[in-house]
Amino acid sequence: MSKAPELATADLPPIVLPSTDELPPLLQDSDFWTDDMVAAAGIQVHDVPFVSIGGGMGSFVTVNYLRVAGGVPASDIKVLSNLSHPWQTYEYLTRVSQLSRRQRIRSDSQSRPDNLWGFPSYALQEALVKKSPKPLAQVLLEPVFADFYTPELDVVLKGIEREAGRIGYWDMLVQGEARLVRRRTGGGYYVLHAPRRPDGHNSGLIAFRARDVHIAVGYSGLRFLPDLQDFRARMNDYHHVVNAYEDHEHVYEALRRKPGRVVIRGGGIVTSAVLHRLIEDRRKYGLHTEIVHVFRTFYEGKHGPNQWWRRRGKHGFAYQGFNYPKSAWGGQLWSAMRRTEGDQRIKLYDLIGGTTTAWRRHWQEGLELARREGWYRTQSGQMAGLRLDGDQVVARVNVPNGSLDIAADYVIDCTGLDGDVAEHRILGDLLEHGGAGRNPMGRLDVERTFELRGSTNGMGMIYVSGAAAFGGYFPGVDTFLGLQIAAREIADDLARRGMARKMRPLRSISQWTKWVRNRRV
Repeated sequence: MSKAPELATADLPPIVLPSTDELPPLLQDSDFWTDDMVAAAGIQVHDVPFVSIGGGMGSFVTVNYLRVAGGVPASDIKVLSNLSHPWQTYEYLTRVSQLSRRQRIRSDSQSRPDNLWGFPSYALQEALVKKSPKPLAQVLLEPVFADFYTPELDVVLKGIEREAGRIGYWDMLVQGEARLVRRRTGGGYYVLHAPRRPDGHNSGLIAFRARDVHIAVGYSGLRFLPDLQDFRARMNDYHHVVNAYEDHEHVYEALRRKPGRVVIRGGGIVTSAVLHRLIEDRRKYGLHTEIVHVFRTFYEGKHGPNQWWRRRGKHGFAYQGFNYPKSAWGGQLWSAMRRTEGDQRIKLYDLIGGTTTAWRRHWQEGLELARREGWYRTQSGQMAGLRLDGDQVVARVNVPNGSLDIAADYVIDCTGLDGDVAEHRILGDLLEHGGAGRNPMGRLDVERTFELRGSTNGMGMIYVSGAAAFGGYFPGVDTFLGLQIAAREIADDLARRGMARKMRPLRSISQWTKWVRNRRV
């Protein structure tokens, strides 16, 4: 994997102003900044038409569309990020949640973050590389006669790395910490940023003066449910109870040294990956690990609102190939969602949402063996509290007829990531000073073009994609294909507003040819 060169940051002179807490009160409290206010604060200003904040998958996919489809030069774009490469956070989360680079992720064959056209698909690429028709046959037979085809993580990440180099991503990247976005008097925005020096320390504050700003900062952090938060606060114990999205390799290492029991909470795709790791470790190393799996909602059969929208369910799990039905990305559900408002939209989200996992044969075979041999069992109930008893943790689970205590060596919580936008520094500031509001699901309220409602300033607009826009007119915002759809809408809107070009057939063909030949944009 290539390391991102620090080209953009190295050219920025240091300004000694260490934090936003030391901003003059006039800047700190003002919803609009004038050029004179910024100059008086001693903050050096850099002009650039478009700034993307985040630097993860959302930023990468969006600037990829602008460069390839819109023809926007790299010099007109800056990406502000504390990451060295756009797949850094995603790779970390997949690793700690027990998905190695050689495993397959929950993504469709044509959902290619590195390829605007989705062609060749991952299945076709794999068939060509391995000189085997099996991937194509799987796509043809899915999902009735075969599992959904999904790509290997390693293939996905290598494709993104290749495309990042092709579009000049490192020329656009300014490493450091983006602090605030404030509206500029006269139109556009100021983005306050603390660039990172080569030694890893921030070099003070600078400001980017941009017409348009894109924000794709992902989730605010890990979701620690109240009982887990209370346990850590009381016991100062980060060893026995862990979140699946934080590094918890010590659990698997300890279970290799001596037999133990693990309590798993959750029913999503990460739960399946953690269970698979525990089961494979037991088989590979001849362990005697016991697993107790707690489901808040236990499914044992098909379920859903009507005969058309019904998911498979068994042994507690709700099974679905992807996060949402495929029509949510471009079919009847996509169309229906774009027409909804308020409570109607909440009802539709409730209808198609919920925690699900993929049905994969090798996972099912491992779980069936564990059930048959008796070292994996399920429990329906709501976890109500955690306490230490010697060197074990005791989980109190509320069940229909009362409660029960489950003693274990470790508890792994797989309930997900935090989506409270107010907890994020930039998003919270937009709610307070940027004119932003919340949508019916509590995230940032965006238009169908992903423009942030209430934040338009003269000719300038703020766009939001990814998890922060969940609850809007498009449900799958934090998926690969969802990020691509958002990027397409943003690029098309910028084309309508004169910043980018609309990609016509001839340009599309020429750009696809460049992609195939790995030629720079």
